[in-house]
Amino acid sequence: MDVSASFQFVVDELQQDWNIVTPDWRGFGPSEWLGRSYFFAEHLGDLEAILNHYAPTGQVRLAGHSMGGILSCLYAGIRPERVEKLITLEGFGIAPTQPDMAPERYRQWLGQLDKPPRMHVYRDRAGFAHRLLKTDRFLTPERADFLAIHLARIGDGINRAGEHRHGIVWNGDPWHKASSPYLFRLEESMAVWQQITCPVHWVAGRESWVIREFATRPGDWEARQACFANLSEAWVENADHMLHHDQPAQVAQIIEAFLG
Repeated sequence: MDVSASFQFVVDELQQDWNIVTPDWRGFGPSEWLGRSYFFAEHLGDLEAILNHYAPTGQVRLAGHSMGGILSCLYAGIRPERVEKLITLEGFGIAPTQPDMAPERYRQWLGQLDKPPRMHVYRDRAGFAHRLLKTDRFLTPERADFLAIHLARIGDGINRAGEHRHGIVWNGDPWHKASSPYLFRLEESMAVWQQITCPVHWVAGRESWVIREFATRPGDWEARQACFANLSEAWVENADHMLHHDQPAQVAQIIEAFLG
């Protein structure tokens, strides 16, 4: 449920002059909400439309976090001629799936159609900021207050007791909490990554839950990295998954060193 405004911390730390475009994906922040399940192919279409608008010719440099990093890596393999360099911040592809997971996935999806997802509601923005601080030990109170303005909105949601309430909720379409009816196929992503021709930089938070997940799947990290012809990696100390919130100065330095 991140929004483009949260990259302001990194932008503030950049030392060079950049022409920066930070979109909100559909269903996040002020972008249009669909009120239904979202699919990666739609986001890829949006990314191409954005690039064709702001840079209709030549190559671009991409830096994406989490889902944005996953999408950027896919786009760089689908349109290798359009991407000069690419940084993915904690966006290394979704966990692998198995075909026997399909029946339950379809059941979940049908259940969501009958009972759409709802957001958790908070009493005020201070409570929302407290929630951010509680789940991210590297986040400062000042940054949490800034994020509470942009990551949250006034709306309806569910409190801890499961009751419908009006208050502060995450600034994104609740349907992003829903699972897709289709299984993610890691093999397809790996085939796309093998088509990338530009240099790619993997950036990970040393304390990230994503890294802890990879540790439960020995060899998965190395197998994914082997798909990239020109890959390097960097680590951000004292950072969880939201490393651009936790250590924006480190992230800005890594971005400029690689893209500059």
